[in-house]
Amino acid sequence: MTHENPQDQTHENDLLLATVRAFMEAEIYPHEDMVDRTGEVPPELGRQIESRAKAAGLYSANLPESVGGGGLSKSAMAVIEREYGKTSHALHSWIGRPTEILLACSGDQLARYLLPCVRGEKRELFALTEPEAGSDVMGMKSNARRDGDDWILNGSKHFISGPCMPDFAIVFAATGVDETKRGPRKRVTAFLVDVGTKGFDIREGNRCISYRGYKNYQLAFSDVRLGPDQILGEEGRGLELAGKWLGMGRIWVGACCCGKAERILGLATEWAANRRQFGQPIGNFQATGFRLADMAIGLRTADLLVRDAVARAEAENLQDADAAMVKVYCSEMLGRVADDTVQIYGGMGLMEELPIQRLWRDSRLERIWDGTSEIQRHIITRAILRPLGA
Repeated sequence: MTHENPQDQTHENDLLLATVRAFMEAEIYPHEDMVDRTGEVPPELGRQIESRAKAAGLYSANLPESVGGGGLSKSAMAVIEREYGKTSHALHSWIGRPTEILLACSGDQLARYLLPCVRGEKRELFALTEPEAGSDVMGMKSNARRDGDDWILNGSKHFISGPCMPDFAIVFAATGVDETKRGPRKRVTAFLVDVGTKGFDIREGNRCISYRGYKNYQLAFSDVRLGPDQILGEEGRGLELAGKWLGMGRIWVGACCCGKAERILGLATEWAANRRQFGQPIGNFQATGFRLADMAIGLRTADLLVRDAVARAEAENLQDADAAMVKVYCSEMLGRVADDTVQIYGGMGLMEELPIQRLWRDSRLERIWDGTSEIQRHIITRAILRPLGA
C-alpha cells in the first residue's frame, strides 16, 4: 500500500514534490542522527542548508513574488510542509519561511526587516508566549507605555523557537485596555525589536527532548525604548495580525504531522512485514495488522482535513475553528501512530540505534506548541456555542 499526499496533484505540485524530496534526501536526512545525538546543528551546516535551499528556490517560497519570495500557493506550501514534517525542525527550519506577518511592514520597515528576511540576510522570532500566560493571551504581562512619540517596553517571553539567534523579534505587548461587550480586554500591539537594543536581553532557554537542536529562547525587556516606526501594523491591532499567522501556522503543523506519520507508518509496515514470530510475519496477527489499518485510516483522514482547511484558506473562508480542528486531530493522530509503532517494534522501538524513538519523541511536542490540544478544543467549543449565545 502506498501513502500518497492527497493534496491537489497538479503537474506543478508534482515537480515541486520531486524537488523537495530530492533536497531532503541530499541535504537533510543524512544529518538527522548527528543532530539528535549532539543536540546541535553546527552553524556551518545550517548555513549550508540555507544556501542550498536558496539555490533550489525553496527559501522564502511562502512569500509573494512581489517582495522577492517564491509566490507559492497555500496548496503548494502544504505539499512542502508535509515533506518537511518527515524530519526535525532543527534541520528543516534552516530552509527559511519568514512569517507572513512581516507582510504588514510598511515604509522603512520593508528595507529594514521584511526584505532582508526574504533574502535570508536576517532571521526573526515570533514572540507571543509568556511564562505565566502560556496560551492565555489576555493574561499577557508584557506591556508598552507611551513616552512622547516613543514606547517603553517591559516584560518577558519564553518558549520562543527558532533555528538560531535571531536579528530581531516580533514582540506582542499590551498597550492599553478596550471595553467590549464581553468586558475589558487588553489592547495588544506588535513591535519590531532589534537584538542588541538597550534593555533587551535574549538567551537560549531550556533544552527540549523533542527536536533536539531546535532552539527556544527566553526574552526579557527592561525599559526598552522603541520608536513609532517599530510598530508592526497598527497600534492595538496586534492580535489580528497574530491570528492570521497562527491560523495558517496550525494548518502547517497539521501538514507536518501527516508527513511524519507517513514516514513512521512506512517504518512500521516494513517491520510488520519482515519481523517474524511463530513462523509468520507479525503483521499477519490482528494485534499488529489492525494497528496498521487504524494508522492508515487516521493518516488518510488527517490529510483530507488539511486539504479542506487549505481550500478554505485559499477561498479566504478559513475560521479559527477550522485551523483548530486540523491542529488537534493531526497532532493526536501522529501521537497514536508513533506510539503504536513503538509497540509494534517492541523493545527495539526504544533503542537509540533505530530512528523510532527519535520520531516518537519528536511527535510528542506537536500536541503542545502552537496551542495545546486543550486550547484547540476550547476554540472549537466556542465556535459551536457562541452562535447560540452561550
